[in-house]
Amino acid sequence: MTTTAFEAVPALDGARRTPGLVVMKFGGSSLADTGKLKQVAERLVAAHEGGAKVVAVLSAMGRTTDDLIRLAHEVSSAPHPREYDMLVSTGERISNALCAMAIHDLGHRAVSFTGSQAGIVTDSRHTKAKIVEVRAQRIHEALDEDKIVLVAGFQGVSTSTRDVTTLGRGGSDTTAVALAAALGADACEIFTDVPGVLTADPRIVPQALKLDVVTYEEMLEMAATGAKVMMARSIEVARSYGVRIRVRSTFEDGEGTWIGEEDETVLEKAIISGVTHDTSEAKVTILDVPDRPGVAARVFRALADAGVNVDMIVQNTSQRGTTDVTFTLPKSDLRVADPILDSLAGEIGAGGVERDPEIAKVSLIGAGMKSHPGVAADMFDALAEAGINIEIISTSTIRISCVVRASEVERAVQAIHERFRNFAEERVGVD
Repeated sequence: MTTTAFEAVPALDGARRTPGLVVMKFGGSSLADTGKLKQVAERLVAAHEGGAKVVAVLSAMGRTTDDLIRLAHEVSSAPHPREYDMLVSTGERISNALCAMAIHDLGHRAVSFTGSQAGIVTDSRHTKAKIVEVRAQRIHEALDEDKIVLVAGFQGVSTSTRDVTTLGRGGSDTTAVALAAALGADACEIFTDVPGVLTADPRIVPQALKLDVVTYEEMLEMAATGAKVMMARSIEVARSYGVRIRVRSTFEDGEGTWIGEEDETVLEKAIISGVTHDTSEAKVTILDVPDRPGVAARVFRALADAGVNVDMIVQNTSQRGTTDVTFTLPKSDLRVADPILDSLAGEIGAGGVERDPEIAKVSLIGAGMKSHPGVAADMFDALAEAGINIEIISTSTIRISCVVRASEVERAVQAIHERFRNFAEERVGVD
C-alpha cells in the first residue's frame, strides 16, 4: 500500500514519484452550474490528451455547501458535529460524480472517489480535521489504468473512528496540495475566478495587480490574513513538501501566479506583495486581569483545548496589579469561547469580558520588508490620512496587521494599496 504520512515524517523521500502528473483543483465558482462543470471536464480531458496524468479535486458546485449549512441550522440550533460532516461532505461527491459522467461522454475514462476512497486519512476532530496521511493505492491503480481521477475535496475519514470528517473552510485546497505531495506531482494547479494572486481584493481595489511569483512565506501570511485565493493550511503543506503551486483562472488563458521558494534576486526590489483584509474575526477583552505568572497561560490553554484559534494578542501595562488582555478570534468560535471566558473570568478574579464583533483586520505583506525600514510608518501614515483609527497592531518579519473598525476596512485597504502602489508596480514590472 502506498502511504504518505504528513505529521510523522519531515519529507516525502519514500513517496512514489509520478512523472507527468498534475493535480488540478477547481473551486465552487468554477462549478457554478452544469455548463461550467462540463467546461471543467473538457479542460481535464485536454490535459489528459496533452499527455498528462490527471488527478482533479473538485469543490461542491456553486453555493451548495452554504445551502447545506443553512439546512443544518434550520433543523438544529447546534448541529451535531459528526452528522454535520456527514451532511456538508455530500456536495463535493455530487460535483465529482457529475464531472466523471461528463468525461465519459467525451470519450475518456474517469473514476470519482470520496475522500475516504482516495485514502485521505485525518484525525478525529469534526469540522476542522487535519490530514495525517494519504493512502494513495487506489489513485495509483486508476492512473496506471490511464483514467482521469476525481477526488472529492474538503473531506476524509478519521483513522480512529472511521467517521467522515471535513477539513474546514477552503479544505479542498488542502486536499489538492496533500495529494500533489503524496503522489509526487509535477505541480498543483488551483483554478479559480481570478487570474492569479492579486495585490488586493479586486472587488475593493479594481486596479489590483496580478503577481507572477509569490513565496510560500508571503502566501502563507496573505492566506492567514484574509486572502481568499488559497487556504493557509494548504500553503503550510506545500512549503513542508516542496509542492509547486500555480493559481490561475478557470475562465481565461494566462500564466497565473506561481507559489514557491524564495528567490533572492527578485525580492531584492520586491518590497510589497499585497494588502489583505479579514472581516471574520471578533475582538475580546478580559478586563482587570490579575497581573501574576500563569494567568495568561491558563486563559489561552483553555481556549486552545476547546479548539478556539486565537490570533492577535495584546496585554496592556499593569496598573495597580491588574491589566487588560485583548485578543482576536474567529466570530464562528465565539459560541464555544463565550462560556469558557465567562467561567475563567470568575475563576481568575478578572473584572469581566467584553466582546466586539464589529472589527476587521487589514494587513500589508511583503518578503522585501525585512530589509526596508519605514514600511510600518508609511502604512500608519496612510491610515491616519484616511482618518482611520488603529486599535491593535501586530507584526512579523514580512507582515504588518492592524485592527480597525469593520465599517472602515475597505477604505483602509484602498488607502494602503494606493500608498504602496508604486512598489507593487515595480514588482510586477509595470513601467
